[in-house]
Amino acid sequence: MKRSFGENIFQVILIIFIIGLCVTMIYPFIHMLSISFSTPVESQRYGIHLYPLEVSLYAWEKVLTKPQVWIGFGNSVFRTVIGTALSLIFMAMCAYPLSRKYLPHRNFYTMFIVVTMFFSGGLIPTFLLIKWLGLMDSRWVYIIPGLINTFSMLILRNFFMSIPEEIEDSAKIDGANDLRILFGIVLPLSKPVLATLALWGVVAQWNAWFDAVLYIQDQSKMVLQTYLRRLVITGEDIQLIATSGTTDIGYGDPINAAVIMLTALPLLLMFPFVQKHFNNGIMVGSLKG
Repeated sequence: MKRSFGENIFQVILIIFIIGLCVTMIYPFIHMLSISFSTPVESQRYGIHLYPLEVSLYAWEKVLTKPQVWIGFGNSVFRTVIGTALSLIFMAMCAYPLSRKYLPHRNFYTMFIVVTMFFSGGLIPTFLLIKWLGLMDSRWVYIIPGLINTFSMLILRNFFMSIPEEIEDSAKIDGANDLRILFGIVLPLSKPVLATLALWGVVAQWNAWFDAVLYIQDQSKMVLQTYLRRLVITGEDIQLIATSGTTDIGYGDPINAAVIMLTALPLLLMFPFVQKHFNNGIMVGSLKG
């Protein structure tokens, strides 16, 4: 269908806008990657950094040989993998009964849970609760308090409501109980929305740092994001990474950039594998309220 002159102008403006938006999002990663492979003089150069004019692997060598970086990386992987997996399981076990019409008072339970999206006890009561539960200075403090995300659970509930009830009825005739129906039938049919919620959970868990600052004292249980914050904001660990030799002078920015890239790369590499499920999972999970 032939477009009018005004529609062609709009298409051109839209393309230019999208290209500009993509550049503003992609360039910071390119800039930090270039700085991480730069010498101190090159890292201080003004202008656009698309690639280093003077290449140096010193910053990456120092970062990758720092034990605290790998300790934090391991703790971040632990909380991301275990936390996301357990969160999906618990949210599914909460969302499934709320999606069934035969659950007594299900609307009351749903509204009771929704209220937690708008009101909370606050920072100090939460801290006291974590202390009372014995989660202080424990890696499980990264996982247990966030097992159920209300918004994600409601999306999962809405998706379960869109699954035909006849499937569940036929499974019950064959002798399947609720757990068998949930894990054997409902969850395999929910892969798009589960992939979407898993992506949200992974991003949230991987980028989290505030709970580690509040509840963790043992440095061996710190996550990578907390170490990155201490490195970039306070700079107190620069001297722990770089030795006192004269060759280390000025490598603060490349070392910071290397740690930032090390933190961002896992999510960048994972996203293409789940992106195809993202739109489908969101749209299907929002069909019913």
